[in-house]
Amino acid sequence: MLDKKVVKELDIESYDRGKTHKLWLHLIGDAMGNPIMIPVILIRGIKPGGTLGITAAVHGNEINGIPVIQRIANQVDAEKLKGNILAIPVVNVPSFFRNDRRFVDKVDLNHIMPGNKKGNVSSVYAYRFFDRVIKNVDVLLDLHTASFGRVNSYYIRADMRNKATAKLAKLQNAEIIVHNPPADGTLRGAASALKIPAITLELGNPNVFQKGVIQACLTGIYNAIYHLGMLEGDIVPPKTDAALCSHSYWLYTDKGGILTVIPKITKVVEKGEKIAVLRDVFGSVISDIRSPERGIVIGKSVHPVNQTGGRILHLGVLK
Repeated sequence: MLDKKVVKELDIESYDRGKTHKLWLHLIGDAMGNPIMIPVILIRGIKPGGTLGITAAVHGNEINGIPVIQRIANQVDAEKLKGNILAIPVVNVPSFFRNDRRFVDKVDLNHIMPGNKKGNVSSVYAYRFFDRVIKNVDVLLDLHTASFGRVNSYYIRADMRNKATAKLAKLQNAEIIVHNPPADGTLRGAASALKIPAITLELGNPNVFQKGVIQACLTGIYNAIYHLGMLEGDIVPPKTDAALCSHSYWLYTDKGGILTVIPKITKVVEKGEKIAVLRDVFGSVISDIRSPERGIVIGKSVHPVNQTGGRILHLGVLK
């Protein structure tokens, strides 16, 4: 770790072509005056071209994307690469240490992008990350997972009206694709505002490495690399076409109790189908919860302790 170069700015053109560079980017300082740095992997292609950005762990407990980036760094030969791959295996370093979703001031970094250079600590961190990293990329793949107490399918959020992002989404070999215009405050939204094609990859569950999801994501990212003409290779088609959703939303409880969610991830549920049971602490049924419409289960709660307004499941409305 200590043998890696520490920088405060990232000038891609200053790094040798045909090599993979690993370094630390100093963003802010802690209360002891020590630097807080993020790990940067720059695969500098031998041939000039665009820059593909890959980010993981914007939320500190969403770690499935880390081994994806590590494997790309170990596998891609910079001497055969056209353009650059700029990868950040852990964006939210302070929260990664604490195994926490939110930044140290309890702010969600993915709600405040592109940050504010004169704001509070999370805003400055977001601003410097976005300014020094994301502004260097031409395409962005942002890797996430579910959060604590929930599980996800492998699904993509992308603006399917945009040809570039729709193509990137379909290349990922995901189980589900949700049409989702980029939202203000998200990393994807801030990148899109700069006309950078960006999609969000939701890679399963938090706090774990899932071998199958990691491999599927790797295949999808290589598909994108081949599609962008950065490496020569054959695009691997999906074994099963992704379910396409026009939109999606979470269902919430209107009572408190102990929650059991019934359907498995990726299952299609029908209108009126029982999807969850809410019981009191003595085991008596408070209510059976039914699906308001036909849809596919994108994600769901697996945490039984439920207060009023707790999440039940993430329902995708199929096209």
